[in-house]
Amino acid sequence: MTISVNIETYIEQLASLVNIDCGSHNLHGIAKVADVLTSMFESIGFHVQRHTVHDDAGPCLEITNKPNAEHYDVMLCGHMDTVFPDGTVAKRPLTRDEEKIYGPGVTDMKSGILSAWYALQMISDEQKQKLAIVVALNSDEEIGSRYSRHWVESLALKSKRVLVCEASRANGNLIRSRKGNAKYELTFNGVASHAGSALQDGVSAIYELSHWSLAIKDMVNLETGTTMNVGTITGGVAVNVVPDFAQAIVDLRFWSNEEAEAIHNTLLKMAQSPFEEGASVAVKRLAFKPAMIPTDETEQLIRLISAEADKLNLVYAWENAGGGSDGNFTANMGIATLDGFGPSGAGLHSDKEYLLINTIAPRLELLVNVLNRF
Repeated sequence: MTISVNIETYIEQLASLVNIDCGSHNLHGIAKVADVLTSMFESIGFHVQRHTVHDDAGPCLEITNKPNAEHYDVMLCGHMDTVFPDGTVAKRPLTRDEEKIYGPGVTDMKSGILSAWYALQMISDEQKQKLAIVVALNSDEEIGSRYSRHWVESLALKSKRVLVCEASRANGNLIRSRKGNAKYELTFNGVASHAGSALQDGVSAIYELSHWSLAIKDMVNLETGTTMNVGTITGGVAVNVVPDFAQAIVDLRFWSNEEAEAIHNTLLKMAQSPFEEGASVAVKRLAFKPAMIPTDETEQLIRLISAEADKLNLVYAWENAGGGSDGNFTANMGIATLDGFGPSGAGLHSDKEYLLINTIAPRLELLVNVLNRF
């Protein structure tokens, strides 16, 4: 089977999704994207149910060909939000040249959603009748799925396998595993005092933060892939005042969920014994995604997909990725999960984001052929 896609039509449809400001906190924009997608999926005979998972989150879409199914043969996973602030679309809407398509979210991950829509039309009639399929599109993946995680997991629990339609890498690679990640907010309190006449009476929150920054640096273990980064800091009110407040946001990435838990406990323990006498520290974990580690069932799925990719003469490999996706959650539940089933691209989370046009049809064909094997 050779997939034929009208690229101009595909790009027009992609523009209808990309040219909407839909950052994770723009509930109205995400709802507009959901409206477009609801109409598209309903037009191909799929049932669409809209979920409100939290007042601070946009709508999530549960899309299925069998709305009364108690079990799904496959779950396709994606997200409708982006990282970009309001006004981005006005500054740089979808554009293209001969090789690439550009725009906010064009690769992460509007093209993956669009290709899933195409694939569900292109699988054989026999498969459409045989398979129970669910598509889960959430609205807050870019902020760690903090509101939709349990909803995503509830659908995954009913599914035999999960294919995440995030982009394949620019070199063609699919994704077999992803690092776990966590974000921490560290808040430091001290005692304000005049830096000139009463320095000894003050307790510097910034000094306490500095001790923590160096301690966090020492927790990095490049051999096991555990990395920590103090990414942003704030504190102080004036140069002549001992600062009584400071705050840091810390990024943690890891392959070992056990090592991440040990670091979490270490941070909590450190907060009980500040370095500076009279200081206090509060540790708040803002987000957490467990590592996406392949199981035996995942390895079987890799072999099936590799066979289909080889038939198509695709250039690919299976990559261990540093960034997370909702596949981290589903894999942690023991469900066979693989990622990277959208077209190829790069430059994610930047104004350089692009989609490779010549990967749209081949990657769509791979997804169709894989679905036809289930």
